[in-house]
Amino acid sequence: MTEGAESTQSTGGPESAENGAGTAERPFPDLLSDCVHCGFCLPTCPTYVLWGEEMDSPRGRIHLMGQAEEEGAFTDASVGHFDNCLGCLACVTACPSGVAYDALIETTRARVEEEHERPRAERLIRSAIFSLFPHRRRLELMRGPLRAYQASGLAGPLRSSGVLERVSPSVAAMERMAPPIKGKVPALPERVPAVGRRRAVVGMLTGCVQGAFFPQVNTATARVLASEGCEVVVPKGQGCCGALSSHSGRAEEAARFAERTVRTFEKEGVDAVVVNSAGCGGTMKHYGRVLREAGRPDDLVRRAEALSAKVVDLSEYLVALGPRAERRPLPVKAAYHDACHLSHGQGVTAQPRELLRAIPELEVADLPNPEICCGSAGVYNLLNPEPASDLGARKADDVASTKASLLIAGNPGCSLQIAATMRERGEEIAVAHTVQVLDASIRGLPPSALV
Repeated sequence: MTEGAESTQSTGGPESAENGAGTAERPFPDLLSDCVHCGFCLPTCPTYVLWGEEMDSPRGRIHLMGQAEEEGAFTDASVGHFDNCLGCLACVTACPSGVAYDALIETTRARVEEEHERPRAERLIRSAIFSLFPHRRRLELMRGPLRAYQASGLAGPLRSSGVLERVSPSVAAMERMAPPIKGKVPALPERVPAVGRRRAVVGMLTGCVQGAFFPQVNTATARVLASEGCEVVVPKGQGCCGALSSHSGRAEEAARFAERTVRTFEKEGVDAVVVNSAGCGGTMKHYGRVLREAGRPDDLVRRAEALSAKVVDLSEYLVALGPRAERRPLPVKAAYHDACHLSHGQGVTAQPRELLRAIPELEVADLPNPEICCGSAGVYNLLNPEPASDLGARKADDVASTKASLLIAGNPGCSLQIAATMRERGEEIAVAHTVQVLDASIRGLPPSALV
């Protein structure tokens, strides 16, 4: 094992000890009984904050899960409350009783998709979303038409007309969230050599939305890792990690994606699998649970758990490895946004800030109300555009209060959601991933490269 590899193995987020193999061995009713209905989760739950409805709080949903368990069926009303949940896991962080809400909501959503028949229109929109977003090549094919549409000047009149909203609020949300398309997607080589003495060999997940719409984040990730002495392996055959499917109850689909990812990375023999997307990392650290609940063989589950033990967020990895490349001044005022599946799902909050603090002349402000989700939550903002928009507006207010010219986030969904909300309000703000800021500092780029 090369230098730095052992010290950077992931230990998972705050829920990992409870929600790993131990959770899978406990019956679902036992997990439900862990909730003592204390209410610590209430002020951190985005939908409870919005509406103040008990059934749209974590403890309320757990009560509904218990009812469905007893009655052996889901009602339209209970499914609606489960669908309202963003899966942000703020309640997991807040809970003093260690309730495995992440396992409970994912298991419940899988049962809903298997046992409950949704209205035809809803089935169609879900089918369309999952026929597109977990497939990077299909997303890349959209870049050309999207670029032409954005250059045409039609977006403003179309939004003002309200036509898309009348056709489908979800389609309208997709149009609003589309990022500005610039240039071609740069192709990363399958191996990026370390700069100077090699300290480790790491695999890198390129992702679906990240790879198609934020390729500059992947390029910056490879450059920074190489600058810090890592040889970066970018497996050509990798696809979707399964996070979007897992969060939406599409258990079998998620397991297929996870199995492919396990097979792709395990043959590379890397010291760690570095992930730069919070949602992807949160799911990959629990691959054992994803495959176990989908009924995969024990041998494959063990292999998945072995890979999960190597999965680490980029910021975790860089802090544990320690800096080698020089950081140059970057005089800009920025605000840092805690992506939910990074802070609540993986317990990673200090590391990104530590990396940013090491950059000379960079001023970083924390957002007010960091525990409240921005409303993105995977595909939540497409399936539930109204509450997502309300949460996006709250987050935009928090961003604006910092007077920052740059927003730093560690998840592509958050970047899309917040940037789109600010853009609609006429308050444009530059958005960058943590690694892009590091990359600019290491390369000695001016603030204009980000802003």
